Amino acid sequence: MNEHPMLAKIRKLLAKAENDAATPEEAEAYTAKAAELIAAYGIDQTLLAADSGAPLVVGDRVIGLEAPYARDKADLLATVAAHYGCQAVQVAKREPGTTSWSLHLFGQQSDLERTELLFTSLLLQAATWMVRAPVPRGEHQAAFRRSWLAGFRGAVGERLAYAEARAQADASAQRPDDRPGTALVLADRAAVAKRAMQEAYPRLRSARARQLSGSGAADGWDAGQRADLGGRRMAAPHRRRLGWRRRS
Repeated sequence: MNEHPMLAKIRKLLAKAENDAATPEEAEAYTAKAAELIAAYGIDQTLLAADSGAPLVVGDRVIGLEAPYARDKADLLATVAAHYGCQAVQVAKREPGTTSWSLHLFGQQSDLERTELLFTSLLLQAATWMVRAPVPRGEHQAAFRRSWLAGFRGAVGERLAYAEARAQADASAQRPDDRPGTALVLADRAAVAKRAMQEAYPRLRSARARQLSGSGAADGWDAGQRADLGGRRMAAPHRRRLGWRRRS
């Protein structure tokens, strides 16, 4: 099946953002434009499906997360999925001496596509920036990088919330009065995805929150800001509110 032209355009923009030859300013511009298109694409596809009268069809896919920091990568993927109307179940497979992690996603095909597309790009960007962040002397590298990824994820989540809200507002402004509102259509989409998840995992339990000891959250947050997902830069009080302090 041929890829939607919008997805092909988004892939090209993200590839430019990930290119080592791009300056930070160029990478921000490419990623910002890609994020705008991703948000608009997902909402447009949902509204088209609703207007056609066809029932909402939920698909699913399992995405494996590779070590190191597989669980932290799973948290980043879950954040992207949640903002894109998908439901995510974290699956741990324990074997002697190791645990493998994957995420089982439920959502409309367009939402699954854009979730995986942006996550792959963010993972590449995070990997590049994380290894460049100096680990404070005497601090365990793994602890620092896990907290770095948590900060990165927090900034990305703020960005995605803003980009999605803006795309929804734009779609609502252009929507005819004789059709269901954008918010109602998106709520139906989310409810169908959640029902599919609950049917597949009727005994699902909430994951226990983890306590991270590293000091990398502020650096990770700043890197998530640089990923620039199409909105204004978040103000510093967000980092203070979360208790993230830049080390002196």
